[in-house]
Amino acid sequence: MSKIIAAINMTLDGFCDYTAGISDEELHQHYAELLDNADAILYGRITFQLMKFWQTLIENPSSEKSMDDFAITIDKVPKIVFSHTLKDLEWESAELSKHSLAGTVLELKQQLNNDVLIGSRSLILQLMNLNLIDEYQICVHPVVIGKGLPLFDKINERTVLKLLKTKNFGSGAIMLYYKCADSR
Repeated sequence: MSKIIAAINMTLDGFCDYTAGISDEELHQHYAELLDNADAILYGRITFQLMKFWQTLIENPSSEKSMDDFAITIDKVPKIVFSHTLKDLEWESAELSKHSLAGTVLELKQQLNNDVLIGSRSLILQLMNLNLIDEYQICVHPVVIGKGLPLFDKINERTVLKLLKTKNFGSGAIMLYYKCADSR
């Protein structure tokens, strides 16, 4: 049975913005390893469209090896996209979900052996409200942006998390690993 992991970056002041963090070789390597252990990653439309940036590096590699290696890794992992407006994803390893978010997650949890990653803020919020997230991996970057989308917004009820471990990056970013405190 796979584990459902919410994996996301945020600023020190609690906002989600993939462009605001400190993306360096160490962080790319960390996320490449996370993806290597995943059987799928779930995205909403907006985040999926942002992640398509990595497709461009497959076709036209950059001069940064860690970015190019990450692009190869993310290209391989199956992506399931939840969107009512997208019709053609134009990414061979991506498909539109034909089912509800909850139904898809429950089905994947039973069918797959490795982790299922949730990479979009909107999906994390929905699954958190449904109590379907097994683990949270939140990378807090030492950046303050003062505006944007807060990670934990519109949560139905108070959720107590238990810290499992931390990982420090040379950039000053910290990965926080949590599970729900009432989880076994």
